[in-house]
Amino acid sequence: MNITIIGAGAWGTALAISLSTSHRVTLWARKAAQIQAMQVTHYNQHYLPDILLPANIELSSDFAASLVAADLVIIAVPTAALRSTLEQIALSQRSLGVVWVCKGFEAQSAKLPHQVAAEVLPEGFQYGVLSGPSFAQEVARGFPTALTLASANEEFARSTAQALHHAYLRIYVSNDMAGVEVGGAVKNVLAIASGICDGLGLGLNARAALLTRGLAEITRLGLKLGGRSETLSGLSGVGDLILTCTGDLSRNRQVGLLMVQRHDLPEILRRLGHVAEGVYTVREVHQLAQSLGVAMPICEAVYRILYENIPPAEMVTTLLNRAPNLEFDGV
Repeated sequence: MNITIIGAGAWGTALAISLSTSHRVTLWARKAAQIQAMQVTHYNQHYLPDILLPANIELSSDFAASLVAADLVIIAVPTAALRSTLEQIALSQRSLGVVWVCKGFEAQSAKLPHQVAAEVLPEGFQYGVLSGPSFAQEVARGFPTALTLASANEEFARSTAQALHHAYLRIYVSNDMAGVEVGGAVKNVLAIASGICDGLGLGLNARAALLTRGLAEITRLGLKLGGRSETLSGLSGVGDLILTCTGDLSRNRQVGLLMVQRHDLPEILRRLGHVAEGVYTVREVHQLAQSLGVAMPICEAVYRILYENIPPAEMVTTLLNRAPNLEFDGV
């Protein structure tokens, strides 16, 4: 299969490395200078500086040319760039299979990626989302990873999953795009909360409670947006939540750790040098929770810490002082 990956960040590059063992892969980046540097050094110095790029990966900064021979396009750009990328793909003059790996809600509209795709892609395009517990660095190094590929078209999901599946990349199939996308988006907000919890030294008991109650918040929003509870208890829900909230490679968890050290948000983002989707997702989650009447106190606390400058310790006290309630019928 000819696969074009749009976006040469950490995740796009990792997928290119992983899939190049079985497919003809083209990796596209917006900046020609980045592509030129990768061609010369055979490393993606900014995102995966210690991992050699296989020689058979085609590197390109020409968007139209990179799509000419593609059977499948994998979009690995931040959620903020998804709509514009889909619009460019829609101009390709032929129907393509499209899969995205970004996690979040569109800014302002608070739409999930599959809702954006439904608005942009013409009839004939088949599309889906690939998500689950996956650090780019581990995928690039060939560590075993399991993901979920969800599409409204189950035949497309199954055939694409079969094509991408290999010994170290196990792909499961789902038709619950909303559930997969909500799980992938909201876990990034909870990873910031987990970083705050760890940064304040609140202990492992507190982190376990945070993850469990955070999953309840993901599930409430996911069900409201049309997802299914079993999806949210699977790889793209609880699996991704556990990884992102506990793993040291998590950029969103790093945001929380740095917040406790009293760094301001612009400085934190400069330090990271990579996109931390939870920083932006929390604004849309805040909007959705209010408009839909969904109780999400942990996500609300993260929003107030990031955008209302409430001290983390003060928000923890507020959360702990909430009135006790029934575990499953309350909030």
